[in-house]
Amino acid sequence: MLIAGDVGGTKTDLAIFSNEAGPLVPLAQTRVPSADFPSLQAIVKEFLAKEKKPVDHACFAVAGPVIGGRVKATNLPWVIDENSLAQELNINRQSVHLMNDLEAIAHAVPILRPSDVETINVGEPVAKGAIGVIAPGTGLGESFLTWEGSRYLPHSSEGGHADFAPTNQRQIGLLEYMLKKFDHVSFEHVCSGIGIPNIYDYLREVEQIPQEPDVRALIDAAPNRTAAISAHALGGDAHRSKLCVETIDTFVSILAAEAANVAVKVLATGGVYIAGGVAVHNLAALKQPLFMQSFKRKGRFSEMMARIPIHVIVSPAGLAGAAAYGLKKSPEFKLN
Repeated sequence: MLIAGDVGGTKTDLAIFSNEAGPLVPLAQTRVPSADFPSLQAIVKEFLAKEKKPVDHACFAVAGPVIGGRVKATNLPWVIDENSLAQELNINRQSVHLMNDLEAIAHAVPILRPSDVETINVGEPVAKGAIGVIAPGTGLGESFLTWEGSRYLPHSSEGGHADFAPTNQRQIGLLEYMLKKFDHVSFEHVCSGIGIPNIYDYLREVEQIPQEPDVRALIDAAPNRTAAISAHALGGDAHRSKLCVETIDTFVSILAAEAANVAVKVLATGGVYIAGGVAVHNLAALKQPLFMQSFKRKGRFSEMMARIPIHVIVSPAGLAGAAAYGLKKSPEFKLN
């Protein structure tokens, strides 16, 4: 059997899979806060001890660049490598694989079911056209797929760390504000779980958008400011805050612009898939007209952008992608 995992800055998903059930039907599954553990090995050992299911293959998707079988997690104080994983988990070295989390999501795209996505723009998909993937979670991940003769081939990327490019006066002010804090401002700084509070602080401190004192106190005290801001932007009228609404609208505009950047860079005529917990939690905002208005703002290419399908992945795609790759690469397994 295979143990697969999706390791993010906020949470880690683990599950056990078999060839018979496939990568979309885990035999056992858990989700834990990543920061509660000193290492990935500790999480895996605890999970396997509880489930008591023998595994002889492992595949883990990690938020960070995997080079030579080793990765420094982007938003965790962990260094993970295939050799130490194999040794500590008592699994053959050749049966352990690390991959970038967005590459894993790209592996999941071809096997997604209709129930795994919410469609923002139906568009006009081109058969065998390239596919873009962007995922705002704790950080911002990007990847893409190209057609290679008989199947889609996923490619990893660290595009979320590219320079933030403002598209309007508010975003120019946001960049100037962020440059006082960082010498390099990436899209991740303003388009992710760590980015939403940066937008909120800018709008509160620089633009001085009014904030209800009780809401301000709740957000300042919240263990997860991003979730609190989203809750006060998307809740009912009695709980909605203008500052939080403006924050999420700015996030949506930036996400749409960067999703469009991915689309034009890889010519994603096959579609763009948006993943990540922040996208799922703000799905209602992504369905508003602002997203497509910002996505299509590409000058002479606006008509082409309108034809690109856009889907939000609402299931644990990173876990499914890691499982799909692990099952496919393990000699003992043959995907049906």
